[in-house]
Amino acid sequence: MKASDLILKLFGWLSISFIIAFLIDNVIQVGFDFPGILTLFKKFSFLAIFELLIYIIIALITIYYVRKKSISYRTDSIILHNLNLYLIRSFFWIVLIIGIVDITIAFMRVEKIFDLFLSKQFVSNFSRPVFVGLYFHIPLIFLGFIVAKYTKTIGFHWLSLLIVASELIIVITRFVFSYEQTFMGDLVRYWYAGLFLFASAYTLYEDGHVRVDILYQGLKDKTKYLLNSVGSILLGWTTSMVIIFVGFNGKQSIINSPITNFEVTQQGSVGMFIKYHMAVFLGIFGITMLIQFISYFFESIADYKKEKGKRVVTNSSGY
Repeated sequence: MKASDLILKLFGWLSISFIIAFLIDNVIQVGFDFPGILTLFKKFSFLAIFELLIYIIIALITIYYVRKKSISYRTDSIILHNLNLYLIRSFFWIVLIIGIVDITIAFMRVEKIFDLFLSKQFVSNFSRPVFVGLYFHIPLIFLGFIVAKYTKTIGFHWLSLLIVASELIIVITRFVFSYEQTFMGDLVRYWYAGLFLFASAYTLYEDGHVRVDILYQGLKDKTKYLLNSVGSILLGWTTSMVIIFVGFNGKQSIINSPITNFEVTQQGSVGMFIKYHMAVFLGIFGITMLIQFISYFFESIADYKKEKGKRVVTNSSGY
């Protein structure tokens, strides 16, 4: 492998591995009060050394993988894209299942159906976001990843249909039966946020985002590929990194704070307990877009080098 190819591949793969290490470090900082590796500039700490080792170990594994696996840029791109396919398919199932389960719980809570067959103590638990989050949301998240592993036929176009169906039900219940509750609007916003933020990475893969084209179409193919690779880093990579770092920067960040508090809307018990999920959606958007931009970066280099297997963009969907 040429030195230039090794540097480009390491840049892409180390970007992914660094984010993996960063997310692991974020969990132990927020959940277990680790000090963070930056504290090493102020004082020695075994916990901070442990955090630093996480980054070093993951980086070494990545370097070993890139140097040992002498594969093409196009293969690298496909590997990363397939990873994104699985992740976003998992998130689709998660928001689908949790949306159905949580709105059912919200309906039974608001209409006091739980009171008919549960004790008062147990009924009060369903008014606590922590209880619903720990004993319903978290198991369903794992279920979503499992289902996505074995099911590859459901896509986000189905989620679009469900959003339309939910809006239709709201209209019918409001104007025909004069019935409307906060949780009904919460479900639509929950699913729509998932649709918009999760499907963005695949839209990039299909070249479906709006491209303001002034000079691009008139350029030679090799120049286009070069611009795509450079633009993926200067614009896409940097934007994704900013979203991730700002979103997960400390306990009071815009993502960590809602998660640790199981934050809900001001309507409280009359709505769905999914507001903290929507904060996580921002992080998922940044992570999946970063992976897809690195994949696009590798693919553009492969096209520039005229590697075999150039992809023809179609309108088909894989999510």
